[in-house]
Amino acid sequence: MFKLNTSTRTAEREIMDDFELSGSQLRKTLKDLENINFLLGGNAITRDGIKTLLEGFSKNKIIRIADIGCGNGAMIRSIAAWGKKRGYYFQFTGIDANLHAIQIAEELSLEYPETDFLNLNIFSNEFREMKFDIILCTLTLHHFRNEQIIDLVKQLNIQAGIGVVINDLHRSKMAYFLFQAFCWFFVNNEIARKDGLVSILRGFKKEDIEEFSSHIPAAEHHIQWKWAFRYQWILSK
Repeated sequence: MFKLNTSTRTAEREIMDDFELSGSQLRKTLKDLENINFLLGGNAITRDGIKTLLEGFSKNKIIRIADIGCGNGAMIRSIAAWGKKRGYYFQFTGIDANLHAIQIAEELSLEYPETDFLNLNIFSNEFREMKFDIILCTLTLHHFRNEQIIDLVKQLNIQAGIGVVINDLHRSKMAYFLFQAFCWFFVNNEIARKDGLVSILRGFKKEDIEEFSSHIPAAEHHIQWKWAFRYQWILSK
């Protein structure tokens, strides 16, 4: 009998961890993940994090924003539309280790000239040498081991001139079972269903994030629980 354990993060891999995943299967899964994120309020969590970081900043300068693990670029397009309405000058760089995802993002973002997409490993020296004003990390952090997360977020904090916005999953039994019910009605994609459940078990409890943040004293940390079962973690300079 299956016994759900959320006391520690699972080491089980997701299908989407395969950077060679491509074609219609990848395209459909990315679209379904985009819809899930939108329906469950994920875009707003990242957007509000940017809004918090930009309080008091002039709208007359270009703000360079990187989105790591950008997938099909949906978050970038959402933030771009939001920023235009409010008079911001954003310049985006989407970064993903899956070349096929980057190609889809470029295709879907042709009407967004302020966007650029790069096929890069975020642990590479090439990425580490890049500088941005704000770095976004939405539903990406949980793909890594704890020690990788600490090293990565330390590095992102160095690279970001203004701050970092992390938006990721709360690991809990209630989140797991509610997502199962959500999938029954709204998700007709086996990869999105399976990976979604594994993602929750790879997600975080507040004490996990607080432990990570204790290793990064060179930033001010704001950690908040958000619906639907997400944590917003903002690192500001």
